[in-house]
Amino acid sequence: MITESNDVKRQENHLNESNQKEELLTVENLHIKFYSEGKKKITAVNNVSFRLNRSETVALVGESGCGKSVTSFSIMGLISKHVGEVEGSIKLNRKELNGIPSKKMRDIRGRDISMIFQEPMTSLNPVHKIGDQIGEVLELHTQFSKEEIKQKTIEMLRKVGIPRADKIIREYPHQLSGGMRQRVMIAMAMACNPALLIADEPTTALDVTIQAQILDLMNSLKSNFQTTILLITHDLGVVAEIADRVMVMYYGQIVEETDVQTLFATPKHPYTVGLLNSIPNLEEDSKRLHPIEGNVPYLGEISEGCPFRFRCKDAMEKCSHENPPLISLDKQKVRCWIYGEKEVTI
Repeated sequence: MITESNDVKRQENHLNESNQKEELLTVENLHIKFYSEGKKKITAVNNVSFRLNRSETVALVGESGCGKSVTSFSIMGLISKHVGEVEGSIKLNRKELNGIPSKKMRDIRGRDISMIFQEPMTSLNPVHKIGDQIGEVLELHTQFSKEEIKQKTIEMLRKVGIPRADKIIREYPHQLSGGMRQRVMIAMAMACNPALLIADEPTTALDVTIQAQILDLMNSLKSNFQTTILLITHDLGVVAEIADRVMVMYYGQIVEETDVQTLFATPKHPYTVGLLNSIPNLEEDSKRLHPIEGNVPYLGEISEGCPFRFRCKDAMEKCSHENPPLISLDKQKVRCWIYGEKEVTI
């Protein structure tokens, strides 16, 4: 009997691991180009590929202008053909999203994929009540009656920790604090229990206490709804708090990818090392920070070679002519020529 019980437990554990590793989103060879003057195309995202499994949180990290938000907009189908073009494959549940008609994408957006935008004050409509804005999502994607929509809206506001939810539905965005507006955005995004939630800098401009509450809330929603989260951020403290895996992005490319523990313990790419070195360390006596020298290049400024070579103290001649591929290591993927010749350490 004990043997049978152990066998059953092992089978259950195997099924749980299989479910956790089941792919939800697959992005392959993603190229995003925007039109500039004279119809010249400027590449914002260059040959990006990654996968998100069900019920995991993956952080996409990098400085402003590296292509993080643009990548998320392409997944949401928010890049207009009038301003740019998206090439490559974006599959949700093995169904191709890139290139599908706008009406079909509207049916998917809000129901299967939702997004928390960076600034809730500009994302919420200032002339519509909170209840109406959340209710619109339910009206578009469900068959609920008006009373059911109202009750579901109140329920979602309560789930994200908003008090007086039955009163808040009749208030306007300007009547709420920044943290409350961000909670409203999360309630709106989670109203239809989407499989994928994209959070674009969800804690930016919030004080530390509210940041911690929002992160706890996202962890809770992930546990309760088995939601996959793509977290767009430049804050490595947030990454350490919430992420399972991390993708580091620079100049429109993934330069390192690994689990969160490995990234903080043994970063490989010089850019990742620089990001970690620039974090203040309260345990050290020295107050001196170690910033990454130089600036992120403008889009279209670099046509060949490694884009990070101008800021890298370990750059070599080869870096000027050839852009390195993404090399698979034991636990990491790294885009750097120096790996194997000189290991990068903090």
